[in-house]
Amino acid sequence: MPAYLLVRANVTDMEQYREYMKLTPAIAEKYGGSFLIRGGDKVILEGPDQPERIVLLKFDSVEAAQRMYNSDEYQAAIKVREGAAQASFVVIEGAE
Repeated sequence: MPAYLLVRANVTDMEQYREYMKLTPAIAEKYGGSFLIRGGDKVILEGPDQPERIVLLKFDSVEAAQRMYNSDEYQAAIKVREGAAQASFVVIEGAE
């Protein structure tokens, strides 16, 4: 069953965050992930606007998303992101 990794990031240093962004596509792809949303303009239809950057990736399963997140490669990328953003990562099982 597909799974979606939802990331909400409060970026405080975009220059440093860009270095992190360079690393993540290859890591996600290695674990079967693909970006569906990677920042971009948003329109608030209801509720308060949040200044967060929103990223959404699709994986084949919750386990695949967890393998990517826990991989040595991604843990190294997190260290590059440290000090540039605070982020929340949620894996959600999708419908078929």
